[in-house]
Amino acid sequence: MKAIALMFVAVVFGSPASTTFLPAASPADQTAAAKLVRIAAETQEPTPEEKMRARFPQPVKVGDLIGLPVLDGEDRTIGYVDNVVRSTAGKISLIVPYSAWLGWPKDIGPLARVRRPVAVPIEVVAILGRQIDALDMDRPDFDKAPTWIAKDDTPIPKDEIIRIAIGRR
Repeated sequence: MKAIALMFVAVVFGSPASTTFLPAASPADQTAAAKLVRIAAETQEPTPEEKMRARFPQPVKVGDLIGLPVLDGEDRTIGYVDNVVRSTAGKISLIVPYSAWLGWPKDIGPLARVRRPVAVPIEVVAILGRQIDALDMDRPDFDKAPTWIAKDDTPIPKDEIIRIAIGRR
């Protein structure tokens, strides 16, 4: 029955393959195309700053961040916040002594000597209770991150209040 109906449509209206006529785009089609362009623009990856603003940053005292563990997505300790600094461009970073072996505090164990400080941008982390989650910086990113050298960065006083995103699970 379906085959007969399809043959009837092909005979009466012509085969779609034989049609060479293309109508001009209607205003509705143009609106749909504009909508697709807008959706494509909206689906671009947001910047770290935009992600941080979406995570409801809250005020916190810098001294309260010192010593907190930094965890990866699997709740394994990457390291502990050693310092909080501000670059000459005004960007805030958490300094985390990092070793690919273990996430122990810097003064524990024989591997403490192999730790290197890594600057973690405040925009890629969120505070979750008494820990910090590295949301947008995975362990391989820590491996590839350059060793932080205190050149132009200035330590932020422990009593100064900064803003950090809030995380939840």
